[in-house]
Amino acid sequence: MTSQPLSRRRSPLVRAVLVVASVVAAWHIFASFLWIAPPSPLREVVPAGALKGYMLPLFGQSWSVFAPEPINGSYTLEVRAIVEEDGADPAETEWVDATAAEVSMAQYNLFPPRAAFAGTGVASALKSGFDDLTDDHRVIAGLNYFEADWENRMAEKMKTYGKPELVDAYLPREHMATAYATQVALAVWGDDVVRVQYRVTRQNVVPFASRNDPDATPPSPQVVETGWRGLVRNPGQSDAAFRDVFLPAYERTADK
Repeated sequence: MTSQPLSRRRSPLVRAVLVVASVVAAWHIFASFLWIAPPSPLREVVPAGALKGYMLPLFGQSWSVFAPEPINGSYTLEVRAIVEEDGADPAETEWVDATAAEVSMAQYNLFPPRAAFAGTGVASALKSGFDDLTDDHRVIAGLNYFEADWENRMAEKMKTYGKPELVDAYLPREHMATAYATQVALAVWGDDVVRVQYRVTRQNVVPFASRNDPDATPPSPQVVETGWRGLVRNPGQSDAAFRDVFLPAYERTADK
């Protein structure tokens, strides 16, 4: 007579872990499906902002990695500043590559921090808004605005050239870029920074049709450079916390 194998009941802890793991896996699959699929009313089952907050930056996916319009360029955001130390004349710093410092946090890192992609996102958003402006608006964006109430004065000046909807779409992106540049400058050069300037460069790759041409060269970089700006600090942001994350990465890249 053969004996039947005894089945062992899993402990309550093991069963609880399996249930939690199953729920997390089901949510991740469902969230990835909603994120990748074309926009539809189905997305409304997830509260506003929750899907984006979960998927970005670690799990972000899109059809842009495929033809006919794959991602074909990289962004660089550089920052420089005017520093006024006690008893010394104002000094203009060199440009620093903020995106290079941040990308270094993702290299050889299976779990890169969100900070590794912040500058790239700011650069992409700024250039997209800048490209939509008219030539007259771009001239104004290239002027220096840093005295009191400079953001409102710049907005009013831009709108005198028409297309206020383009200006309204661009200005929040410039505000975000200025706030980001402010934190970079304060982290690198300290509290004596009084003004900042930033420029964004998009470098496209060799066109796909020329990929096998040994003499092919990348297209010329596309550069967006604003004038000098006053410092911008948003409610809730921490200069000290930004410095603690950004400065070690910057020092590593600066030493290379």
